[in-house]
Amino acid sequence: MNKNQIIIKMSGVHFSYSEESPILKDLDFEFFKGDKVGIIAPNGSGKTTLFHLIMGLLKPVSGSVEIFGRSMEAEQDFAGIRHRIGLLFQDADDQLFCPTVLEDVSFGPLNMGKSKKKAIEISKRTLDFLGLSAFENRITFKLSGGEKKLVSLATVLSMEPEVLLLDEPLTGLDIKTQTTITRVLKKMNISYIIISHNIEFLEATTSITLTMHNGKIYTDDQVHVHIHDHAHVHGNVPHKH
Repeated sequence: MNKNQIIIKMSGVHFSYSEESPILKDLDFEFFKGDKVGIIAPNGSGKTTLFHLIMGLLKPVSGSVEIFGRSMEAEQDFAGIRHRIGLLFQDADDQLFCPTVLEDVSFGPLNMGKSKKKAIEISKRTLDFLGLSAFENRITFKLSGGEKKLVSLATVLSMEPEVLLLDEPLTGLDIKTQTTITRVLKKMNISYIIISHNIEFLEATTSITLTMHNGKIYTDDQVHVHIHDHAHVHGNVPHKH
C-alpha cells in the first residue's frame, strides 16, 4: 500500500441507528492511494454504513472523518469531494433515474459542469469501455438486472472519480456480467474498496482483505470460506457457529 498519500481516514467513529444497538464503535480506518481493498463480513456488520459515512449520506455520532486531507463535517464538505469518489449502490435501481442509458451516464459529467458535447463524449467512451456502446438509446427501466448494474457502473465511471466504493457489485448477476465487472476492475488503475461475499472475486480484484466485527475493522492475511457460506478470519476476529 502507498503510505504517502492518504485518501480516507476515519478515527474513533461511532454510529448507531438506535441507542440500544450501535453499528460502528470507535472504528479506525485508513485508505491510501493505490489501495485495492476488499471487505467481507456478515450482513448487518456495518459495511454499507461505512460507505455511507464516507460519502456523507450518514453522519457519525462521534469521531472524525477526513478525506483527501480535509475534515468532513458539514454537507458542503462532502459535496466538494463526491465527484472524486464514486459510489456504486448495491441496488442498481437506486442509481438509475433517467429515461435512457445515455442520459443516465451523462448526468454526472453535466452536473460537474461539463458541456453537453463533452459529457456525451465521456459517456460514449465509458459505455464503450464496458462493452455497452449499443446501449445509448436503450430505455433504462427495461434493462435486465445485469445490464442495469453495468450501466450503474458506467454512471459512476463517467464522472472520472479517483476512488471507487463498490457495494456488492456481483449480487444477482449472471456469470457473464460477473466476468465483465471482474475484467474491468483488473484493467483499471484506480483505488477502490469492494464490499462482497464472493471471496474468489475479492482474490481476483483486491490486494488486501478486511473484515468487520463488533463495530470495528480488522485486517488479516487469511480469510477462509466455510462450506456453509460465511467467511471468517483466523486471527484477531472471534466468530461463532
